[in-house]
Amino acid sequence: MKFFHYLGIFIKTLLRTLLKPLSFVPALVMMYVIFGFSAQNGADSGRLSYKVTHAVVIAADKVADLDLSQEQILSYTDRLHPYIRKTAHFTEYLLLAMSVALPLYVYGLRGFLLVIFAGAFCVGFAALDEYHQSFVAGRGPSRRDVMIDSCGSFVGIIITRMFGFIGRKTIFAPLAKKKD
Repeated sequence: MKFFHYLGIFIKTLLRTLLKPLSFVPALVMMYVIFGFSAQNGADSGRLSYKVTHAVVIAADKVADLDLSQEQILSYTDRLHPYIRKTAHFTEYLLLAMSVALPLYVYGLRGFLLVIFAGAFCVGFAALDEYHQSFVAGRGPSRRDVMIDSCGSFVGIIITRMFGFIGRKTIFAPLAKKKD
């Protein structure tokens, strides 16, 4: 039994030593992705999101077996396009918030402080990203987008807190217990 105890301690130490410093890499990747999308000019950004919306409509048509005509597919694509764009904003910042909040959580920032620090970072990044768009051809800053990004961020932080709490109480609880 002592073998498993020491193995658990070894695994925990190894994970902390190797993974903890690298835990911020996903946040940097998400920031790069968001910046890349924001750097696209208005026409390119619109075309990309229109293609995504079109693919979503076609997938929904196939999954639900709706047998939509090409005109109906284009009509639904036109109607859903703004919603898909805003859902993309929400999702990008949900993922950014999770990738920011998780390392902060791992380093011991929990509770309301986690919400404040990760939230402020993500909302600040959203505001700076919209400001950045004011310099891109065919794009402009939008307060509505900052609000959507902020909502996605806070949902991501809440999800991270839930998974962190559950993981701490279940998966990592045996490693934290001290042997008498």
